[in-house]
Amino acid sequence: MRNLEIFIADDHPLLLKGLEELLIAKRFNVIGKATNGQDALNFILKNTPDIAILDIEMPLKTGIEIAKHCAKHKVATKIVLITLHKEIDLYLLAKKVGVFGYILKEFALDEIETCIESVSNNIPYFSKELKKHIGFTEESNSVLNSLTTSEKRIIKLIAQHKTNKEIGHLLFISPRTVEKHRSRIILKLDIAHETGALLTWVLKNKHLFS
Repeated sequence: MRNLEIFIADDHPLLLKGLEELLIAKRFNVIGKATNGQDALNFILKNTPDIAILDIEMPLKTGIEIAKHCAKHKVATKIVLITLHKEIDLYLLAKKVGVFGYILKEFALDEIETCIESVSNNIPYFSKELKKHIGFTEESNSVLNSLTTSEKRIIKLIAQHKTNKEIGHLLFISPRTVEKHRSRIILKLDIAHETGALLTWVLKNKHLFS
């Protein structure tokens, strides 16, 4: 694993220097670095390092844009994004464009080695700390498979703050039937039987069914 060729890019010189020193201290082979996205992409296309660790926000090209380009042109380099941002939208976009890793800068010291090892074995690595922050788990995603089509429709409408009466009107069922569906959803998702608990869960996890 230590023979892997690693490239790094960040538009903040101090953070770039810190990342380089961290990797070198852990005996990784850093073959190049850049402070903007265009230089980073040019280096990746020319040298095809095994792994490129990129800041998401950089001048000229973002880490996401570089990842998209590499995926589109089937570049072998595996992209790892490193960022201060904890937004769910960025996390989902990163997964969508096929990045192999996503870690938070504040936890890089703890996670970078594990991330590189995972990625080098063709296993994507997404920060556990980020998942904790956004309330995302793979279990949350898979549990939706237990819901019926009607229940999933109701969840989407709950996310829009629709009342039982409004949901019933839209789905051509009675408010009482909506309430029965809600009870089954709560049971299947193992949500506490408290006022507003289902709405809280839906709003926290709406990225799973949007």
